[in-house]
Amino acid sequence: MKVLVIGSGGREHAISWKLAQSPNVVEVLVAPGNAGTATERKVRNVPVAITDHDGLIDVAMRERVALTIVGPEIPLVAGVVDRFEQQGLKCFGPRAAGAQLEGSKAFTKSFLTRHKIPTAAFRAFTEFAPARDYVRTLTPPVVIKADGLAAGKGVIIAPTIAEAEDTLDRVLRQGVFGAAGAKVVIEDFLRGEEASFIAVVDGTRVVPLASSQDHKTRDDGDRGPNTGGMGACAPIAVAPAVLERIEREVVAPTLDALRDAGAPFRG
Repeated sequence: MKVLVIGSGGREHAISWKLAQSPNVVEVLVAPGNAGTATERKVRNVPVAITDHDGLIDVAMRERVALTIVGPEIPLVAGVVDRFEQQGLKCFGPRAAGAQLEGSKAFTKSFLTRHKIPTAAFRAFTEFAPARDYVRTLTPPVVIKADGLAAGKGVIIAPTIAEAEDTLDRVLRQGVFGAAGAKVVIEDFLRGEEASFIAVVDGTRVVPLASSQDHKTRDDGDRGPNTGGMGACAPIAVAPAVLERIEREVVAPTLDALRDAGAPFRG
């Protein structure tokens, strides 16, 4: 069978490389792919943007693709899986309703709070003045997040209240993140090691993959602003009991709540 992978990053390269090793896969198409995927055996780049849903569907139909796998958040939030399914095409990834967990931090925080899933305390704001007044009640550092997709750069950890106020001014009044920053989430700062719990899910069942840890700050010593791609380490040392707790207290109730709301999460 042929498989279509949507995306152009290292994640999509890894997925394509692994898929190509299957004897059941005759060819992997990557839209648009990158210089690395262009060199892989049984892999072919196709020049279609991740935002061109009509073009992606055309490729899947023309090439008789059996399965499409979506990597990036942008097409998922925009409903590419919904569009594929409307055409009777198999597409692995959450529909737009489930992808809101990635597309809106305010939605996710409200969702977690409503379903009593552990998360840091927060408030969401669209106006500068009330957001500024709120941060003045906090003890720094203060975590400020652009609500929407900001290419991995929308999280600012302000070490002082003055810097938090300046961040709010730049995001809410100056619009440095565009529409993604029309709303901000102000969150309590939690100290500790970051761990990303990554899993493949079908709406109910969970298959954990290797845990990982992002390194997003621009400068040496974990200093400087967040960026979208300074690298990651995987696997990292996370105690089995912690991984089990994450699956039990975060992942499972999230999937249950989405399924109960008629938006089962696959991806």
